[in-house]
Amino acid sequence: MESLWQDKDAAAILGEDLPMRVYTSRLLGQDADLVLHGGGNTSVKSISVDIFGRERDTLYVKGSGWDLRTIEAAGFSPCDLAYLQELATLEKMTDSDMMQQLRLSLLDPEAPTPSVEAILHANIPFKYVDHTHTDAVVAVSNTPEGESILKGIFGNEVLILPYIMPGFVLARQVYQQIKDLDWTTIQGIFLMHHGLFTFNDNAQGSYEAMIALVSRVEDYLADKAVLDNQAKAVFQPADLDLLTLASTRKQVSALAGRAMLACLDCSDFSAGYASLDNVESIASRGPITPDHTIHTKCIPALLSDDPLENINSYAASYQSYFERHAKGDLTCLDPAPRLAVWKGKGVISYGQNVKRLQVISDISAHTIKAIQWGEALGGWQALPEKDLFEVEYWELEQAKLKKGGNSPDLEGKVALVSGAASGIGKACVEELVNAGACVIALDINPEIGSLFSSAQVLGLVCDVTDDHAVSKAIRQGILGFGGLDFLISNAGCFTASEPLSAISDDNWQISIELNLSSHMKLMRATLPYLKLGLDPAIVVIASKNVPAPGPGAGAYSAAKAGLTQLARVAALELGEAGIRVNVLHPNAVFDTAVWDEETLTKRAQHYGLSVAEYKENNVLKKQVTSKDVAIMARLFVSLDTACTTGAQIAVDGGNDRVI
Repeated sequence: MESLWQDKDAAAILGEDLPMRVYTSRLLGQDADLVLHGGGNTSVKSISVDIFGRERDTLYVKGSGWDLRTIEAAGFSPCDLAYLQELATLEKMTDSDMMQQLRLSLLDPEAPTPSVEAILHANIPFKYVDHTHTDAVVAVSNTPEGESILKGIFGNEVLILPYIMPGFVLARQVYQQIKDLDWTTIQGIFLMHHGLFTFNDNAQGSYEAMIALVSRVEDYLADKAVLDNQAKAVFQPADLDLLTLASTRKQVSALAGRAMLACLDCSDFSAGYASLDNVESIASRGPITPDHTIHTKCIPALLSDDPLENINSYAASYQSYFERHAKGDLTCLDPAPRLAVWKGKGVISYGQNVKRLQVISDISAHTIKAIQWGEALGGWQALPEKDLFEVEYWELEQAKLKKGGNSPDLEGKVALVSGAASGIGKACVEELVNAGACVIALDINPEIGSLFSSAQVLGLVCDVTDDHAVSKAIRQGILGFGGLDFLISNAGCFTASEPLSAISDDNWQISIELNLSSHMKLMRATLPYLKLGLDPAIVVIASKNVPAPGPGAGAYSAAKAGLTQLARVAALELGEAGIRVNVLHPNAVFDTAVWDEETLTKRAQHYGLSVAEYKENNVLKKQVTSKDVAIMARLFVSLDTACTTGAQIAVDGGNDRVI
C-alpha cells in the first residue's frame, strides 16, 4: 500500500489542526481497501475558543453521516475532550444513553452527531487518531490463526485486542486495556474482526503509520501467495436469462415491503467466485466485519436452479435467525436478502436506491476478495452468528428504524425513457429522478451518455428504430437496475410540412418508422420485463395532431394517430397483466428541438401575433413547457392514477379545436 501524502499539498495547511485532519482523512478515504462508504473514523485533539474567549480542549471527531473520501471541516464534530475522557470511567451505559452523552459533549449544537467511537478516540493520548477497516487486516483476523499471524508479523509492536462490539462496551474495554499502557512501545491497535487504529502527534505520522502497518500485512499475504488467490471466470452477460434477474427483484421487493433495485455483477471476478465449488459454504459464514451486517445482513442468499424458491427459503431462514437471538423489544427487519450469490453467474446486490445499491455492491466486491484470502490462509472464519446479530440489531440501528422517514414516491422504481436527450424526454428523465426513480435514458444523440450527472440515470446511445440496438440497451439497463416498471415512449420527429399532393416517400417513411414503428418495437421488447415490474405503466407521448390534425402534417399526424391506436390496443391487452397504458397529447411545447426562433416568428406572423402572444395562444393563456408534460407523465406512472388506463390527456393549455 502506497502513501498518498504530498508535501506540496500539506505545506499550505501545515500547523493548522483541522485542515490537516481533513487532508489525511481524505487520503484514507481515497483507498477503498482501507475504508468503504462512511466506514472508519478519524479525529484530532485541538483547542477551540468559546464565546467568553476561553480556550477549550476539543476533540474534533468524524461526524455521523460523513464519508472520509469527501469529508470537509464541517464533517468533524467538536466535542468537550475532558467530558468524553470522563465518560470512559463509567462502569456501564447503554448505547442510546451514550449517544445522548455524545450530543451533550458537543461544543456546537448544529454539528453532526459524533462517531460512536468518539470516547475511544478521546482516550488515545495522541493528537491525531486514524481508524480503518482495512481488507488485508480483517482477512487475516477472520482466520483461525489470525491473532497468531498478526503477532508473528508485529511481535510487541502493536496491541491486539479481541473483537468487541462498537459502542460504549468497546470504549470501556479498550480504555481498561490502554489506561496503563506504555504508548512508546506500540505503533497501532488491532481489533480482531474489526480494524486498525494508528496515532501520532502529527497527521503525517498517524497516516503513514496506518499505511506502513497495513503494508506489512499485505507483504505477509504476498509472501504466502495469497493476494492472487482470486477465482476468475469469463462470463458473458448475453448468456444470462435477465427475466430471472427481474423475477428475483420482484420477489425481493415483495419481501422487503418496498420497491427494490437489483444490480448483477457478472464480471469474471464475481462470476468466478460464484462458480467456486465451495461457494455455498464460504459465502454463508458471515461478513468480513460485523459492521457490514447493517448494510448486507448476516449472509447472502444462495441462488441455484430455482432462484425464487431459494429467496423464499432465505426469508424463512432469516425469520428463524431473528427468533433464535431476539431478546427484549426488538423489531424484526424485513427478511429480504441484500446480497445473493447466483451459482455460476455472479453476485446480485439489492437496495432501495442507487446509493444503497452501490454501498452493498462495493462491500460485496471487498468481501469476495477477503474471503478468498482467508481461505488461502487456512480457512475463512467469521464471528459467531450471535455477535453478527447484535450488530445488525444494535439498539442505535433499531432507534433509526423506529424514527422511520418518508422516501420519494418512486424510489426503487425503474423507468425507460426514449428520446431522452432533449425536450419532453429530457424533462421526463429529470422529473422521474426527482421523484426517486432510476431511468434508462435512450437517445440517438451521443451526448446522452454524459448528459445527466445523477447515478440514477443510465444514458445509452440507441437508435430506437433498430431492434438489435433496443434489445441491447434494455439488457444493459436490466443488468444495472434489475428490472423495468415504466416505459415513457417519447422519441419522435416532426417531418417537413407537405401537402398530400406533394408528400415524399422519404418523409412518410421517416415519420412512420420513428413516430409509430419504433414505439411498437420498444413496447414489444420491454413487455416481458414490464410484466415482472412493480406497479407497471406505459405512457405514450402522442400529439394534439391526433384529435385536431393540421394541414401539411399528414405524415406526422397519421403516424401519431396510429401510435395512439396502438396504445389503445395495448391498454386492452395489458390490463390483465396490471400494466396501465395512457396517452399524452402535447401541443405548442416551445422548449423542444422542433421549435427555433425562425420557425416561431413565421408561425406567429401567420396568425398575426407576436411571438409572446403566439406562445400563449391557448384557452388558459399559458406557455406550455416540457416540464408540464413531464409532470403529467410522472403522474401517470405513479399510483395516484392506479385505476386509470386507456386515457388520452391533452397538455396544451386548452386548444379550442381539441375541446
